[in-house]
Amino acid sequence: MCGIVGYVGKRNAVPILIDGLRRLEYRGYDSAGVAVRTPDGAVLLQKRAGRVQGLAEAVGGEGRRLAAARIGIGHTRWATHGSPTDANAHPHADEVQAVAVVHNGIIENHVALRAELEARGHGFRSQTDSEVVAHLIEEALREGCATPGQVGQGGSSADPAEWLRRAVQAAVARLHGSFALVVLWEGAPDVLVGVRNQTPLVYGRGDGEAYLASDVSALVPHTRDVVVLRDGELAEVGPDGLRLFAFDGGALPPRPVEHVPWDAAAAERGGYPHFMLKEIHEQPAALAETLRGRVKAAGPALEQHLDFRTLRALAAAPQVWLLGCGTAHHAALVGRALMESWARVPALADLGSEFRYREPLVAPGAVAVAVSQSGETADTLAALREARGRGALGLAVVNVVGSTIAREADAQLPTLAGPEISVCSTKAYTTQIEALTLLALQVAVLRGSMAAGDVARWAEALGRMPAWAEAALALDPDVAELAGWLAGSDHCFFIGRGLDHAVAMEGQLKLKEISYVHAEAYAAGELKHGTLALVTEGTPVVALFTQPHLAEKMASNVAEVRARGGRVIGVCAEGLRAAAAPVCDHILALPDVPGPLAPAIAAIPLQLLAYHVAVARGADVDKPRNLAKSVTVE
Repeated sequence: MCGIVGYVGKRNAVPILIDGLRRLEYRGYDSAGVAVRTPDGAVLLQKRAGRVQGLAEAVGGEGRRLAAARIGIGHTRWATHGSPTDANAHPHADEVQAVAVVHNGIIENHVALRAELEARGHGFRSQTDSEVVAHLIEEALREGCATPGQVGQGGSSADPAEWLRRAVQAAVARLHGSFALVVLWEGAPDVLVGVRNQTPLVYGRGDGEAYLASDVSALVPHTRDVVVLRDGELAEVGPDGLRLFAFDGGALPPRPVEHVPWDAAAAERGGYPHFMLKEIHEQPAALAETLRGRVKAAGPALEQHLDFRTLRALAAAPQVWLLGCGTAHHAALVGRALMESWARVPALADLGSEFRYREPLVAPGAVAVAVSQSGETADTLAALREARGRGALGLAVVNVVGSTIAREADAQLPTLAGPEISVCSTKAYTTQIEALTLLALQVAVLRGSMAAGDVARWAEALGRMPAWAEAALALDPDVAELAGWLAGSDHCFFIGRGLDHAVAMEGQLKLKEISYVHAEAYAAGELKHGTLALVTEGTPVVALFTQPHLAEKMASNVAEVRARGGRVIGVCAEGLRAAAAPVCDHILALPDVPGPLAPAIAAIPLQLLAYHVAVARGADVDKPRNLAKSVTVE
């Protein structure tokens, strides 16, 4: 995943581009670059390997010439093809630097295109798949979409915007894969062309100015009026507005502008040292927002948010699939358990990256629930398409309402967690669990599998989730103290039974993705089937005790760990302290959350543990190595 930003208007483009890239840096941060068109018609590029700050310093040395630019594009990269170097950084340009392109996605046929272009005399400067796009556009401008000799003149016999648009359309017709593109040309002083194909791109409308970006976080300091491009759309963007076209050149009708419901302050750190810590502490408010208007005293109120077709499908479904990757998959595991125990419907949680490669037996009338923070996760989107292609109704549980998964699903249940900037997901995960819990309770009502009194009891308990999250956050000082010890370890195990196993999986993922401590999660009963051989004197083990009916079994498993010298951190409900304390070296006691609702709350001290260990080890918490916020390519 990479970050794209473009600007055209009346202000100096460079500070706007740099600020946008800083806001998008969570999407990719191994290199960055900008390209601007100066008033004298030159296209200037500045690119640097490393963080956006390095680019900002380099651009600052360019002085007055860059300051006159009123149009430009920028990019922050997460490397796929080609290592993180200055040459491989975007934007990419043709040989004479008349055309500059930024690209997010993968051009699958780039090897063949590169060979073809080189045979025709084009010289390449990078190892990337993206550079072929600049050469294709330049060639189309030179040979077909503009009269020879007029390129670069802003010619009088044809509209430069139309030349550029046609050239981009000609290039796009040659591309295979997923891509978002923004193109700058020396011959068009006030036009950018953007393209979306399976990779997000958003237009922002300003007062006599316009923006393009990978997501709205780069736009909200300037405008909250946006149009989300759809797959197969090309956008011609200028100070006067937006014109939409199909890839084949046909004009598309204008679409209403949407208003972003949050402002720039929501995407700032707000005094916290890291976005991750801020987002951990936002969880009580996020959980409350997910519930707002969706639960009442008698039970869930999702009938106000899901259409009749979706409700009918859920009531009659012979099977429910829950599809997600990484953290979203762990939330899906919780949803699967509740769908079966409460709604009494067969449910399966599958990895989005594996689902379509194993000939899944999707029953007629099944419902497929796609779980994703961004709503752009490529593997989950492909899994949703596969499930729908096999006859399932698609339901999206996403945080980004206008995302591709949300739009391609038959219905959506947004988590409403607000912007999540840290690569390490926290509030998105807990709100996904809460949304899936609400959904399972609603399906139980639709299917008549739960008594009315029990429905009301669970609805009341759901309303207490924000308060329980606040109580879990109060463990922060104790967690920070334990993190100082754990930071010196190279390995850590997380164990749990039932729903606690899903939480253990999320805990180990958090720890290793930001602190780089090797961590693994196991169902506690599986330890003696092989893994116990790895437990030696002082091995850190995090044990979860939140399921009352499994507490005695869990205590026996933990006793085996202690007998081998393991040092155990117990995360337990207060009412299970008596079972956990005798076999644990340290106790982190949570409020007495009912077992089915415990996974979201039990995750909070594990998030804090990962955060504090990462800080103690000097890791870059918000931008872990080799990772980006959302995986938008396979």
